[in-house]
Amino acid sequence: MRNTFLKLYVKSQTLLTTLKDENGQDLVEYAAVIMLVVLALGGGMSTLASGINSVMGGLGAKISTFLS
Repeated sequence: MRNTFLKLYVKSQTLLTTLKDENGQDLVEYAAVIMLVVLALGGGMSTLASGINSVMGGLGAKISTFLS
């Protein structure tokens, strides 16, 4: 009986140590950081595109007025 409990204890400890394995944690953290950067860049690109569109529209109007 004592031997059975010892085997059960060893198996449970082995299972707990495999559950605490953190080898894949770095990959998940890097993926999360990359996702946040991509989302920030996406939001910044739309703002930047809007600003560039506004500047080009004003520049086109000035050139049109100058050529008239």
